Amino acid sequence: MAESTEHQQLAAILGPEPAATFQTVISHLISSPSSLQTLISDLISSEKRSEAELVFNICKQADHESLSLKLAQLLQVSPDEKTRAMCSILLRKQLLTRDLWRRLSRNTKSTLKHTLLSCIQREDTPTSISKAICYAVSELASAVLFAEGWPELLPFQFQSTSYDAPPKLQECSFLIFDQLADFFTPFIDELHTVFLYCLSSSTRSNEVKIAAFSAVVSFIRCLSSYEDPNMFHDVLIEMMRTVMGELNKGKEIMAQEAIKLFIELAGTHPTLLSRNGQIIRAMLQIAEAIDVLEQGTRHLAIEFLITLAEAGERAPWIMRRCREFVGLCFPILMRMVSNVKDDPSWHTAETDDDIALGVSGDYCVGQECLHRLAIALGGNNIVPIALEHFTAHFAAPEWPKHHAALIALAQIAEGCSEVMIKDLEQVVAMVLNSFEHPHIRVRWSAINAVGQLSTYLAPDLQVQYHQLVFSALNATIYGLQNCRLLAHAASALQKFIEKCARDILTPYLDEVVSQLVVLLQSEIQMVHVEALTALASVVVSFPDQFQKYYEDVMIPLRVMLLDATNNLVWSKSVECISLVGMAVGKEKFRDDAKKVMEVLMSFQGSQMELDDPTASCMLQICADLCKCLGQEFLPYMGAVMPPLLQFVQIKPVEIVTSANDNSDMDESDDESMETITLGDKRIRIKTSVLEEKVTACNLLCCYADELKEGFFPWIDQVAPTLVPLISYIHEKVRKSAVSAMPKLLLSAKLAIEKRQAQGCNETYIKKLSDHILPVLVEASHQEPDREITAIILDALNECIQISGPLRDEAMSHALSRGDKAGITP
Repeated sequence: MAESTEHQQLAAILGPEPAATFQTVISHLISSPSSLQTLISDLISSEKRSEAELVFNICKQADHESLSLKLAQLLQVSPDEKTRAMCSILLRKQLLTRDLWRRLSRNTKSTLKHTLLSCIQREDTPTSISKAICYAVSELASAVLFAEGWPELLPFQFQSTSYDAPPKLQECSFLIFDQLADFFTPFIDELHTVFLYCLSSSTRSNEVKIAAFSAVVSFIRCLSSYEDPNMFHDVLIEMMRTVMGELNKGKEIMAQEAIKLFIELAGTHPTLLSRNGQIIRAMLQIAEAIDVLEQGTRHLAIEFLITLAEAGERAPWIMRRCREFVGLCFPILMRMVSNVKDDPSWHTAETDDDIALGVSGDYCVGQECLHRLAIALGGNNIVPIALEHFTAHFAAPEWPKHHAALIALAQIAEGCSEVMIKDLEQVVAMVLNSFEHPHIRVRWSAINAVGQLSTYLAPDLQVQYHQLVFSALNATIYGLQNCRLLAHAASALQKFIEKCARDILTPYLDEVVSQLVVLLQSEIQMVHVEALTALASVVVSFPDQFQKYYEDVMIPLRVMLLDATNNLVWSKSVECISLVGMAVGKEKFRDDAKKVMEVLMSFQGSQMELDDPTASCMLQICADLCKCLGQEFLPYMGAVMPPLLQFVQIKPVEIVTSANDNSDMDESDDESMETITLGDKRIRIKTSVLEEKVTACNLLCCYADELKEGFFPWIDQVAPTLVPLISYIHEKVRKSAVSAMPKLLLSAKLAIEKRQAQGCNETYIKKLSDHILPVLVEASHQEPDREITAIILDALNECIQISGPLRDEAMSHALSRGDKAGITP
């Protein structure tokens, strides 16, 4: 039957004569080079590919041995490069299918191995095809070397690396060594000689040397713990000499490829690279050649140096000469962050998307590397040298040097905080004096530094210099300068007050709120965003003080609520309004709360959709307003609940594999996905969707808790949704669902007791408890997390107390299973 179907498919595509049998068609395709070449051409063609793939797969199943031999033949003899390239890909896939390889005869296997090595030796083979064949050889060898051997391969490899072999053959040989380092480590002594001879040769091509060096890196990484990688130190020195020689000739592409390999090795074997400092000093020379070499080359050298510094004790040369190293490296980074120009567009930009206007690649890389270097080596090694350079930069007449010093100071703050605190007076003076600098970008970098120092030098900065900092920020805000300065000043203010003790901040509260009100009246979106963020922090820190500020802050917030065109500004304004409302209480906030809810409800039809980024934020704000209004929030529940239930019911993108399947391990660093191992399965969940589900579950719990009997009309929809989630795969969802169960029961009980249950009586509570309690009991036995088990037991006890004597005998019997777990029936 299957053969008949395949015959029909082939007939539809190839149009064979009626008398032709299925096997005849297949045999003709495989035996005729011209027919197979036509099929390969169709595989390359986008128009005929799908039909050609069907035919090829049928051929593969019908006679894989002949097909493999013919592919190898075409790879050798076809004059068309595209055909040979496709043959190399198809043959590689064919050979790597283990079942197919095992079914090949010994003669066919031998022929295929010989053909692959012969094709590599052909001088007319394009480099791309040669490399594809090399990968086929490597992958085939990794599958068969231990099982059945390949005795011709190693002699071929050594012969191909000799100085008189064609350069392309040498490159291919080293490429295969690179791929098969695991298998050839027993010959490491012989290979060391080969590598050293190649890299010290003045006649080998750059392509050959890069391939050889890549193989060296692979062999070093494959050495076992008892093998000494230092045997390759002379090889590394030779490669570094080659790099410096090529740079002196102006050939930077080869040098960049080599430095990338040095960086790779610095991450795995830093001790080997910092043995005597030769390579480090060479990289420092490359990094500081700012006026000579391309940015890309210098940035790679800097990355190598920072990677080694981050290795700590595993880079002994740097650790022994840390001050010397910083003294050489730090001025290079300072020169890089000084590479900034006064782009006119920077002054008029209205969003922070244009933050990089006027800055170079040097500036961006230098900034990042200063931060990494400070974290890696710490304040004792960085700060003394940094302060010397900062002092020199502030004394210089050029504004970019002042800007660079402030940027560098902000970047090293996290890694050097403990030592910088000892020099806090000097540091603060450098920053605050720059608030008066004539160049706006220097003033911007000073404000930026205040924000960074507020975080990393807290609370010392706030305790000792609160008056000076508030005064400087106040002057900036009331000066109504450039919108960038205003936005950054709001951000710095928020960071400063976030780490400020109440007793220090209280005397400035009037001034701070006044500053923020001024910023809220700006017409620039990025100023609004930062001011709203700062205001939210103040409200959270001083909820009891906001009665007197209510009208002042609500005036601009009401305007934003109605007029904001930017989603982020609008959602932050609504969030601030709800925080202010909770701070002042229901009586004062009632009228504004209703206005907010009216605006939120206007979005119900158009924007409160699952794919709207503001939807989950709006639902959270609704819950905050519910806490403020209590029972007066009930009229809005009809609009709030449908989208909220939708969020609870959404299903994160789940990818289920076996727990032993490591095929997706390369994706384990994907922050957008979370991996959970459940029994013999590994489940990957989209994090953002999961968080929305968790938030929605928590909000349902919140509404039930706040509204009590007022939540009753929604129990029939909420209970069937949340009860199954008690056994959900993610612990946050389970925890939220469990916590909601007593609140649902209490809501039902209170509604019935207060005659607000629309004709329902105690039978409803019994039915609801019979639905909830058995699931909780079962969950108490199955839950793997001890913390959640405790929550389940607490919820069970609460539910039992609420339902009381309404439990039937069957329910009591089910509960008796929980006696040993501490449940009180």
